Amino acid sequence: MPRYEFRCRACGDTFEVNRPMAQAGDSAACPQGHLDTVKLLSAVAVTGRGADGAPAPSGGGCCGGACGC
Repeated sequence: MPRYEFRCRACGDTFEVNRPMAQAGDSAACPQGHLDTVKLLSAVAVTGRGADGAPAPSGGGCCGGACGC
C-alpha cells in the first residue's frame, strides 16, 4: 500500500499515511487532530541490479544521459 507524506500547517508536524492509491487525493488530519494539512511531494530513489545480476548503470540522470541532465 502506498505511503503518503503530509505536513500540518497548524503545528508544522510531518507525518505519513498508508492508504490505497484511490484515496491519494484525500486530506488527512495530523496526529494532533489539525485538519489544515498539505500532501508533500516525495522523491523516491530506486537502486538495484540488472537481470544479469550486474549493478544497474549509474549516471545519465533522469533519461539515461541523452539530455545531459
